[in-house]
Amino acid sequence: MIKQAIVIGLGQFGMTVARELSEKNVEVLAVDVDEDRVRTAATFAASAVCFDATDERALSRAAPERRDVCLCAIGDEAKDASIICTALLRQLGAPRVVARANDATHGRILSLVGAHLVVNPELEFGTRFASSLCHQDIVGELSLGSDLMITEVKTPASMIGKNLAELDLRRRHGITVVAVRHGERGAVSLPDPAQALTEADLLVVVSSENAVASLLEHS
Repeated sequence: MIKQAIVIGLGQFGMTVARELSEKNVEVLAVDVDEDRVRTAATFAASAVCFDATDERALSRAAPERRDVCLCAIGDEAKDASIICTALLRQLGAPRVVARANDATHGRILSLVGAHLVVNPELEFGTRFASSLCHQDIVGELSLGSDLMITEVKTPASMIGKNLAELDLRRRHGITVVAVRHGERGAVSLPDPAQALTEADLLVVVSSENAVASLLEHS
């Protein structure tokens, strides 16, 4: 569990991450060049400061080398600034740098200058949203990288009344059920291989990227 983080760039993505981390009791330093955004972040973050994160001297005063993670969430309007900021964070000794990319080329450059992890929230959301449009039984998806997904999916009609042992999803479809949610807002429990699935059950599964979609198409 991380204890300290810097979030640089307080657009919608950066502000949301800063708020969520703060609610998880992470000590967040929120940074932006926009004073209004900084004032908003100051209402929930441990500290919020206004400075240009491409200024090496100013950035060094934020002590990135002492933070568990540094997120460069600078948006579309300043790709050059996000690249410079990411490079500076690495040069200043930040142990883990996560950078937001806006496209594939931007992402490659961020990796080249030292980002440990590059994220594209718009692309990831668009991919998940497209899956939910194509398959209404998919409630949500989360990429784990390397073609591995966590998916929450409604129990297909062909599985209702059967248990996980007889369905043998791992062998037949490459799908591992890690939890079962009993109703959309119900409790989550570890899967019982002998318990029959009901129409109200939602399955939380780990699989390759297209395994769940393939299962739904053939159910």
